[in-house]
Amino acid sequence: MTIRSLVLAIIAVSGMVVSGVVRSDAAESPKELNAACEKGKATACQSLGHLYLNGEGVKQDASHAVALWRRACDGGALGGCNNLGFMYANGRGVAQDYAQAVALYQKSCEGGEPNGCSNLGDMYANGRWVAQDYAQAVALYQKACDGGVPLGCYGLGLMYENGNEVPRDRIQAATLYRKACDGGVLGSCADLGTLYEVGFGALQDYTQAATLYRKACDGGVFSGCSNLGTLYDRGLGVKRDTFQAADLFEKACAGGFPKGCHNLAIAYLRGNGRPQDEGDALRYFRKGCELKFPSSCNDYAKLKKGTLY
Repeated sequence: MTIRSLVLAIIAVSGMVVSGVVRSDAAESPKELNAACEKGKATACQSLGHLYLNGEGVKQDASHAVALWRRACDGGALGGCNNLGFMYANGRGVAQDYAQAVALYQKSCEGGEPNGCSNLGDMYANGRWVAQDYAQAVALYQKACDGGVPLGCYGLGLMYENGNEVPRDRIQAATLYRKACDGGVLGSCADLGTLYEVGFGALQDYTQAATLYRKACDGGVFSGCSNLGTLYDRGLGVKRDTFQAADLFEKACAGGFPKGCHNLAIAYLRGNGRPQDEGDALRYFRKGCELKFPSSCNDYAKLKKGTLY
């Protein structure tokens, strides 16, 4: 059987992470894991739950994953506690219960499971199901990042970039974004690209920015597509190509990123990379507005009145 994800491998869902298959169980079949779980091996229950959540070698069954992770947690496998918390937070396979989620993340983090620290940090950073507390979030993200959780590094980077209960430090933010990006957090790649583009926390480097935006875009982070499109439109770090720019804006817009729609509307309005067409410009300004991008709402209204530009 092929080796599966290890214990600190992560699945990003709604900004939260679940703990993967435990290293010692990675080569075991579902049947072997089930036998070990039935004999009381808590980590086998955790690993088997991961397979049931994702339908790897077994029929996908969120409720059974919950039952397995409950056994794992009760047996001392703290990754199971974290994963059970994730299921309560998202109402998957069990009735949604935020208080239970917080308690389980707390238990897993205090026991040394860094994914639990990352998830709990996200709750405190966003005031989600707990009172917002940036100081708590910073401490938890630091613990998660030190424990090898890339999303923890990303969360901590955001704290440093915004100066939330730590001195604002874009150089430190860039370092943390790089660590998270290298660990597969593609939103962090896009944010690091922005620092390179504007020269905050890193020497201005449009080529680096383009590389990072492309990595993010290829992975489905649509802000990266829109930002890369802007570099193509202006010829920064890449050869100017308005057609490529418009294609990237369209991809970003189709993915629900409002600024991509706005930029595509401008491309149609000006005839840059798209045939000049006020009707299409209106259509994409409207879509950007529907996605809550204020500039699109303003420009839509002005273009309707014939007062734009």
